[in-house]
Amino acid sequence: HPCPDPIDRVARVTIVRSDAAIRILIADDHEVVRIGLSALLDRQRGFRVVGQAASGDEAVRLARTLRPDVVVMDIRMPDGSGTDACRTITTELPATPVVMLTSYADEEALFASISAGASGYVLKRIGSDELVHAVRTVAAGGSLLDPAVTASVLERLRHAAHAEESGAFSELTEQERRVLAHLANGASNREIARDMELAEKT
Repeated sequence: HPCPDPIDRVARVTIVRSDAAIRILIADDHEVVRIGLSALLDRQRGFRVVGQAASGDEAVRLARTLRPDVVVMDIRMPDGSGTDACRTITTELPATPVVMLTSYADEEALFASISAGASGYVLKRIGSDELVHAVRTVAAGGSLLDPAVTASVLERLRHAAHAEESGAFSELTEQERRVLAHLANGASNREIARDMELAEKT
């Protein structure tokens, strides 16, 4: 048989390396949940579970040692919460995204997770396909919020924006606010004075 072409060998090696599995660390204080998540994710094509942690502190230690591609972590755990562990992992290993798992659509926990650097936030009741999608999304550099919490996040952001906008003009009198509204609509001083029955000088 003829010797294989060296270029062909390099091409084949490159393909193998590009198909490297996404290495996942799972952190949850409930053993049954860890086993279930591990079994689910490990059987997915292109996934490999490399470690399991039962606490936030253990998750941090294993992340430092194993350098996983993605961490899937429960938000509430003993010995260092999931949020604290997420903050440490994303600070020390910025290339390692974290998907936070939670049983409840808790708005405060969501914002704490985002503040801690989480790339994904999903409820445990999601289906297996959605969890697999979440892991693939954050592994590829994306971010993901569970649809069940998206509406409350948008509402909170809208409320915050409205409060900030209102606060910016809190010292104006009601009449000054009306003048400002006319200005915002492009009215001239003369037009404003006429519409509000004021002297233009006022």
